[in-house]
Amino acid sequence: MRRRSLLLGGLALLTGCAPGGYRGPERKVTIAAGERGGFYLAFAELLAAEITKAEPDLHGEAVVTEASVANVTQLRDGTVDLGLVLADVAQTAVLGQEPFPAPVPLRALGRVYENYLQVVVRADGPVRDLAGLAGRPVAIGSRFSGAAFLAQRMLTVAGIEVQPSTLLLDDAIAALREHRVDALIWSGGVPTPAISGLDRDTPIRLLALDQVLPVLTAVHGPVYEQVRVPSRAYDGVGEVPTIGTANLLACAPSLPDDVAAAVVRVLVNHAADLVPAEAVGAQFLDVRTLIGTGEVPLHPGAVRTYRELHG
Repeated sequence: MRRRSLLLGGLALLTGCAPGGYRGPERKVTIAAGERGGFYLAFAELLAAEITKAEPDLHGEAVVTEASVANVTQLRDGTVDLGLVLADVAQTAVLGQEPFPAPVPLRALGRVYENYLQVVVRADGPVRDLAGLAGRPVAIGSRFSGAAFLAQRMLTVAGIEVQPSTLLLDDAIAALREHRVDALIWSGGVPTPAISGLDRDTPIRLLALDQVLPVLTAVHGPVYEQVRVPSRAYDGVGEVPTIGTANLLACAPSLPDDVAAAVVRVLVNHAADLVPAEAVGAQFLDVRTLIGTGEVPLHPGAVRTYRELHG
């Protein structure tokens, strides 16, 4: 209730300035999301529904993908209209750095919420800290996910070599439950429903990542920040410091201005309706932070709309 009240409080001035009777463009708007069981898909489904409801001529549709890296590729290739992309992946894409062979001219409609890096181990297992992963089998995330992207960065700067496997979340959870891996790495909202399901029959622990964060930011810049998984986000798991990365709602520069404007109106006017029911803590960013998209410039249609809504 407190989270939603804060979001609604931040909307009061902006929604009062929105013009009435707005008639938007007529078309489908596809949103590249993420895996089933994760927050990317949950958020994208809510956003698609709110777009369809608020803009009768737009028809939102969430698309299941392997998440951030895959979503950038789909935006680049023009197979989707919007995509959820972690800020570190987006920054790498616009700079044309590995795994992107050339710069990808992304634009952003807003910074929408925070992802929490979660290194999950069995509570009865042998791993107690990040160094304890050395030499062990670890599910680092699906091949084209932001989780795998950040996991590889984190392990590299920490000087830790593991036996990595790129598994989808459901497969990684099964592997951890069955002792085929000693840890799984996931980047998502808190609590992630699929991990909550694991925790109901297999007690888990989250590893603290505050010690590696300064090294990570020294190498890759301030795209990462310390956040805390709240106490009891998962059964029996206390508060844990970890690494946060902002999520951007990205698009190609070719997205029509009127479509960009319509989606931004939904982000601003319906922000409190875009919070998945399972979410806890302050991971969803309010309207005051929507324009903080870092290295990815705002789409011109988004810029004009934010200015209009600010009066």
